[in-house]
Amino acid sequence: MGFRRSRSSKCGVVGKRDRRCMSRARFWQRTFLHSLSGVASRWDCSRRTRRALLALTLREREEISRGLASGSSIREIAKCLERAVSTVSREVARHGGRPAYRASQADGEAWESALRPKRCLLSINLKLRNIVASKLILDWSPRQISGWLKTQYPDDESKRVSHETIYRSLFIQARGALKKELLEHLRSKRRIRRSQHSRIFKDGRGQIPEAISIRERPAEVEDRAIPGHWEGDLLRGSGNSHIATLVERHSRFVMLIKVPSRDTAEVVRALSKHVRKLPATLRRSLTWDRGLEMAKHKNFTVATDVKVYFCDPQSPWQRASNENTNGLLRQYFPKNTDLTDYSQSDLNKVALRLNQRPRQTLGFQTPASKLQESVASTH
Repeated sequence: MGFRRSRSSKCGVVGKRDRRCMSRARFWQRTFLHSLSGVASRWDCSRRTRRALLALTLREREEISRGLASGSSIREIAKCLERAVSTVSREVARHGGRPAYRASQADGEAWESALRPKRCLLSINLKLRNIVASKLILDWSPRQISGWLKTQYPDDESKRVSHETIYRSLFIQARGALKKELLEHLRSKRRIRRSQHSRIFKDGRGQIPEAISIRERPAEVEDRAIPGHWEGDLLRGSGNSHIATLVERHSRFVMLIKVPSRDTAEVVRALSKHVRKLPATLRRSLTWDRGLEMAKHKNFTVATDVKVYFCDPQSPWQRASNENTNGLLRQYFPKNTDLTDYSQSDLNKVALRLNQRPRQTLGFQTPASKLQESVASTH
């Protein structure tokens, strides 16, 4: 059977289209011959060792090596091989770069890395597994652990693990790396991973007298450069129970406040009591949802000297930090939990946990250290 050579033959290699045809033809020839002889084909083995049709071949790697030696650019080599530039670029970078690239060594490493199944990283590296488990016990998320390891051990590659690897080790117990009990320390108690997108329902009934729109908020609030600007909302539980949540925009520092009810007088009284304890540099503004619990916002402003701005209707993203924090709090206060059972001391302990957890958005600093650093710089 003859094959027409493509224009890439001038580079000494078979073109992509020819390569596919030849691979398929050889496959069917060998399968047919083995079926006649009664011998089990190597293509039917449980562990296939044949190369994928689109994988780089040894001959192509030799062409890459010769091209590099002659000073050709990656783009010229890719054009010659009829391959994507990114394919050749990644191949060279993966195997030592221009000076160190060797075709036979690269081909051997490619075969080795293609072997499956692979052992889970956390089942091999006992020290890393113990570090990950110790942070999961402290209610750190896999992403927080992964980011913290990079900052804590910047020069130690053996202390690196992606958050996806941690999740897989937790959800796929057959990997034998992390114990199933550690799942209880994840914010979500689900046994499978789901989309983070969710629908948010808000009560839009009623009007807030003399409400100041978020559009009138000072520009300094938007860039989060200055501490002292807060976002707030009520976290709802069963039996019409609520917790007031406040999040400082600059540091993501969290305050949880016990409120007897959703009545505006009760909410304003409880918020005023706690906000007055803050230093003046941390009392600049408060952005609240459209809930009627802050209908008496003027009383709050008089008591604390903190002006209240209200979001647009059905626009939770305008207080994104607070919405995110309320999601994190569901790890400690699941939906349909009676929040009246928790004392202010209990709420302080949960807030402390959140404030001592590293946050990706802060470069894996903790909210507590970020706020302390900001306050110190203003004095």
